[in-house]
Amino acid sequence: MSLYEYGVFVLFALAICDLVVGVSNDAVNFLNSSVGSRVAPRRVIFAVASLGILAGVTFSSGMMEVARKGIFNPQYFTMPELMVVFLAVMLTDVILLDLYNTFGMPTSTTVSIVFALLGSAVAVSLLKLYDAGMSLSGFIDYINTAKALTIIFGILLSVGVAFIVGAVVQFFSRLLFTFDFETRLRRCGALWGGMALAAITFFILIKGARGSSFITVAMLDWINGHTGLILLVTFGLSALLLQLLLAFTRVHILRVVVLCGTFALAMAFAANDLVNFIGVPLAGMSAFRAASGSDDPAGRTMEALAQPVRVDTLVLLGAGAVMVATLLISRKARTVTRTEVSLGRQEEGFERFESTRLSRIIVRTVAALFNVSRFLSVRLKEVVLRRMDHGNYRPTPDRDGIVASFDLIRAAVNLMVASALIAWATSMKLPLSTTYVTFMVAMGTSLADQAWGRDSAVYRVSGVLTVIGGWFFTAMMAFSVSLLFAVGIYLGGAPVVAGLLVLAGLLIARTHLVHRRRERAEQATEVFNLRKITDSTAAIGVTFDHAGIFLQEVGRVLESGFDGLFQQNRQLLRSARVGQRRIQLWSNIIVANIFKVLRLLDREDVVHTQRYAQTISTLQEISESTRDIVLRADLHVANHHADLLDVQVEELRRIRQGVVDILDLSSAALLGKERPKLRHIRALARDLKKLSQHFDRNQIKRIQDNSSKTRLSILFYAFMWDALKIAEQTKNLLDIFEEPLRATIETERTDEAAALPPAPAARVLETAAGSERLEV
Repeated sequence: MSLYEYGVFVLFALAICDLVVGVSNDAVNFLNSSVGSRVAPRRVIFAVASLGILAGVTFSSGMMEVARKGIFNPQYFTMPELMVVFLAVMLTDVILLDLYNTFGMPTSTTVSIVFALLGSAVAVSLLKLYDAGMSLSGFIDYINTAKALTIIFGILLSVGVAFIVGAVVQFFSRLLFTFDFETRLRRCGALWGGMALAAITFFILIKGARGSSFITVAMLDWINGHTGLILLVTFGLSALLLQLLLAFTRVHILRVVVLCGTFALAMAFAANDLVNFIGVPLAGMSAFRAASGSDDPAGRTMEALAQPVRVDTLVLLGAGAVMVATLLISRKARTVTRTEVSLGRQEEGFERFESTRLSRIIVRTVAALFNVSRFLSVRLKEVVLRRMDHGNYRPTPDRDGIVASFDLIRAAVNLMVASALIAWATSMKLPLSTTYVTFMVAMGTSLADQAWGRDSAVYRVSGVLTVIGGWFFTAMMAFSVSLLFAVGIYLGGAPVVAGLLVLAGLLIARTHLVHRRRERAEQATEVFNLRKITDSTAAIGVTFDHAGIFLQEVGRVLESGFDGLFQQNRQLLRSARVGQRRIQLWSNIIVANIFKVLRLLDREDVVHTQRYAQTISTLQEISESTRDIVLRADLHVANHHADLLDVQVEELRRIRQGVVDILDLSSAALLGKERPKLRHIRALARDLKKLSQHFDRNQIKRIQDNSSKTRLSILFYAFMWDALKIAEQTKNLLDIFEEPLRATIETERTDEAAALPPAPAARVLETAAGSERLEV
């Protein structure tokens, strides 16, 4: 096997890796709407998407020319030079996409491959001209600038077009059906669904047929000549079928439309994006074959790559099988999907992204520019506001008790608009970014649906800006990294390729570990997401668990923060900072859950509602006091200030232990659904307060004899009073939960007694004796 045969083998090995990392990132494009609307069980959604992928890959043959001649002019390159270009591109693409998957950020595989091709082609062109002693300005002849600029312009244009079209279609769809759409579906739902399915059929079948690997020229001519008839028949049959489903079955027609749209978008994704994963390796194979048939394989230029190409259907189906397998097993695909769903969800709650100055400016500017209500008549304004009102919208939980992030109307619009735009671009052989289109359509429909309210707009816009900023970072990194890799491979040959393969393997292994850590952290946070909120009593019971876990973490962070200060240990303080940020996050989520529960509580039960609402300030006080301790300790150690006196360390250690004991007892009571031994906890709090008063007098003496300097005195008092505040607020938290906790225990006992046979007398006595531990 020659060196170049090894190169082709490496390209195809990288193609498999690229398929895996690429699908992990791009799966969000066609899963977002189905997963976000919970249209069906996950296994059904994945089965429909898998069928769409397998169908779509057979339509992607015509797109393969982009990797062969879309960015560079192949007649100016020899086969070895193109192998350098292709190897650099594939290595860059695998590393870059895996990095984005790790952090759950959707990016464009099209942008990645286009700019990687551009970077490596520029590098090889300049090196080739330099070796030949020619002017470096001549590299422009090597690059297909017209096609490259068309692709780049089309990608950028798709961002604005997708957002506007998605917002407009969603606005009029919502205006037609309102948020209470179930009752209106019987009047016009079948016609609307018929138009949606007809549009999908037009763009996927008619326009996408040009790139199919199995449709003949005669078949294509017949389809083009009967476009109107096909559309009319599709609309009629679809509308009739949906109307029959409405009249005679309990099948929800919007579920049919969303699942069909999922299939269509998965198909459009596979048809448009498969070139990003296997187009380069196939081009490398073509270059190798073209060179092998000549007398001078290493010196022959690659005019053959400029010719049209038709890829074997079995090869396309093989790539589709890898994509389907990745879709089913990739955990990173789910991470990326969660990012987009959270930015488009209808309900309020904790926001993943923080607000930024730029997002605030954009929201304020857009609100001022698009305040068109003053131009509308009063009558028209009333009609629009009434039909767009979502104040009384209460989504119905699914069979698992989980509420969808948005409803089926928005899911259907997302899929219909995105699949139409992507399939149209495919028919034009324009590698439109599926990520840009689907993401911006989803954001446009979210805006039209008023999901970006005044309380969430700046955070959602901040998230969108973060994602879009990542897109520009993709282009910059793909170009520069591919350029550097191409230079290294051109100058170093096979040893550099081997070294880069090892580097890629190490980076992927590293990002895998990072993703596992992030996933564990997200799973820990997911415990606090109160999604089953149909029953207030059960929801309050879950809040007990949340508060118990919260207090456990506070105790761990306090131990790390105090010990980090005592030992001047930066590692412990770094761990404490991470834990402190986690505590603040959990506190915000629990507070958001409390708001959800308050909406379910009886409005007439004012006393019970007020007591439960007091939990909010209590959790916030504990969180802020913990934050103050950790940040003060970290700042003190970071600035290399003097250590605390031994006596101060001993006194603070006793304070810390008293607080941790209270936290542990309280946490165990809440997690075990046991009425806490408040007498014991109150006694501990009183003892802690007396101890602090004694230590306060000791500290005053140290200040008077000047043994404790000002900075150490401030730090000592801050730690002591913050710790006392945490203990006091923990006791208050138990006071708040005492009554609902008793009710929960009594309810559980009643349920257990009803489910179990009568207990013997000895067992009853034993139970009665054991119940003494529950008395206060």
